Amino acid sequence: MTETPAFNAANKDLAAWLSYIEQLHPKSISMGLERINVVIRRLNLAPAFKIITVAGTNGKGSTCAMLSQIYQEAGYRVACYTSPHLLRYNERVRINGLEASDSDLCQAFAAVEMARCRNSVDEEVSLTYFEFGTLAAMWHFCQQKIEIAVLEIGLGGRLDAVNAFEPDCAIVTSVDLDHQEFLGNTRESIGAEKAGVYRTGVAAICGDFNPPETLISHAQNIQAEFQLINHEFSYVAFHDSWQFINAGCPRYRLPLPALAGEYQLANAACALAAVDALQHVLPVEENTIATALMKVKLSGRFQTVSMTPRLILDVAHNPHAAAALAKNLKAHKVQGKSKTYAVFSMLADKDIPGVVNEVKHEIDVWYVAAIQHPRSASLSDLVGSILSVLPQANIKTFDSIALACEHAQNDIQACLDASENDKIIAFGSFFSVSDVMQYLNAHAAINF
Repeated sequence: MTETPAFNAANKDLAAWLSYIEQLHPKSISMGLERINVVIRRLNLAPAFKIITVAGTNGKGSTCAMLSQIYQEAGYRVACYTSPHLLRYNERVRINGLEASDSDLCQAFAAVEMARCRNSVDEEVSLTYFEFGTLAAMWHFCQQKIEIAVLEIGLGGRLDAVNAFEPDCAIVTSVDLDHQEFLGNTRESIGAEKAGVYRTGVAAICGDFNPPETLISHAQNIQAEFQLINHEFSYVAFHDSWQFINAGCPRYRLPLPALAGEYQLANAACALAAVDALQHVLPVEENTIATALMKVKLSGRFQTVSMTPRLILDVAHNPHAAAALAKNLKAHKVQGKSKTYAVFSMLADKDIPGVVNEVKHEIDVWYVAAIQHPRSASLSDLVGSILSVLPQANIKTFDSIALACEHAQNDIQACLDASENDKIIAFGSFFSVSDVMQYLNAHAAINF
């Protein structure tokens, strides 16, 4: 029998495991729940904790972070599973805000490998990287006696590996065009896929202000407990606070969340609708929610990491997210002379002109490089996409994101007429932000 890591797990570190599971399936993405359900049965995975599933084109990570912080602040043992990661795989698997250790992950991977591999009766099951990681996270959570898990859908909803586990509440934060090669080319088709996370008789929360009819009709057809923002729940923003309203009644008057941007109030409202839906089993007090929302942090979501000059990281990688980024940049403009420098790259399968079009009025100079990733857009395609939207754009090109960031910082510092309000926004992909973070770790004594 060919040796697999399951049979020599003591000699496999996390890097070896990750390299191994990347090669198990011929495709990086293979939609469907048949394979993962086989391994779930073999592992006897039957979570005894409550589960909140979070899907959506944008806003998933923020909503997961808010929910995790709320339940942690309330004293519950809360797990969170998200993707992708920025620097370390461990970021994906957290309990009470702490990343799983390498040894914990290796132990979980070994358990999954043993279950998926051949024996005298069962056939070997081919799992994708994400399916394997999802099973490992859930196996780990089951060993840790948690009380609630917040699970982020990786792609779509209906056929995503996370959707193999039954939620006690399901959220769809937003529906827009992304991953069309897997989900379809219209909001209606994408909405139908994301609606697949809803369940009969279970709270089904939607934070999209104009959701596709396919999402609404699916929720109604399966008799989910559908709750739509600005209908069953809503919010009102004030200068320095906001109010959450549920079933027409004011529920909580709260300070603004620590995560910047007015759009974060919609994510927060979805989180609170879920908290209210589970109040009967996991009660949370208003002051706890207020404290949690002021504490919540999430890397790469309009995150300021340096002030000399100001450097902001944002993983915006589709037009919908770029529109939110543009609103944030505009809201943070200071009266008088100032410039915004973009450190920018994207993956080739994303709508690059669409992203550029959303932020075109907020960027003065573009520092562009290809990402070190097989799916990266080429430098010529990035430049061509910017020029197709902004024919007179001021573009500088570099061999790496790290060099682009370094030159942007140096150019601001060397500019005789630079303003103290000049800023750099690094955006376009999780991988763009990751490259900047790695550069800062190595050269700017900023640790993430």
